[in-house]
Amino acid sequence: MDCVSKVNKIISSENVVNVLKNANIRIQQIIGYMNFFNNPNRIAENYGLRIAGVLIVYFVIMKIVGLSHHAELRLINLVILTVGIYMALKKFKLTHTDHLNYFRGLIMGVATGGVASLAFGIFLFIYIQLDADMMKSIIENEPMGRFLNPYMSAFIVVLEGFFSGLLVTFVLLNWVTTDEVNNPMDKEV
Repeated sequence: MDCVSKVNKIISSENVVNVLKNANIRIQQIIGYMNFFNNPNRIAENYGLRIAGVLIVYFVIMKIVGLSHHAELRLINLVILTVGIYMALKKFKLTHTDHLNYFRGLIMGVATGGVASLAFGIFLFIYIQLDADMMKSIIENEPMGRFLNPYMSAFIVVLEGFFSGLLVTFVLLNWVTTDEVNNPMDKEV
C-alpha cells in the first residue's frame, strides 16, 4: 500500500494542475516570442518583408503577363514602397503611445526600405540564377548590361531600393505628423 499512496500523491489533482499550468505558461511564452508580426520592436522587419512580398508578387505578375520589359511600370515599385513605409510609420506611431520622433521615424523608414530591398534583391538574384534568359536580356538591352552579372544586378536592385526607401521616408516624414524635436518624450516641459 505504501507504493500506491506515493503514486496517488504524485498523480494528485493539484500536481497535475500545476504541471499543466506551467506547461501552458511555457507554451504561451514560446508562441509570444515567435509572434513576429505583432512585435512592436520588429516593425521594420515585419513591414519590410510585407513590402518585399508585394514586390515579388508584382514582379511575377508582370513576368507572366509579359510586361516585365517596360521600365515605366517599375515606378509602381516606388508606390508599393511608399505605401509600405507609410504603413510602417503609422504602426510605429500607434505602438509607441502616438509618438513619432522625426529621427526615430527616419531610422524606421530607412530600415523598412532596406529590409524590403534586401529581401527583394535576394529573390531577384535567385530568379536570375534560375532564368538565364532574363540575365541575357539584361546584358543585351541595358546600356551597361555587358558589365553586369547576377550578383551585380541584384546588388544594384538592393542599392536602388535602399536609396528609394531613404527618399520616400524623407518625403513621408515631412508629411506625417511627428513630435517636436525640442520636446523630448521623457522630460516635462
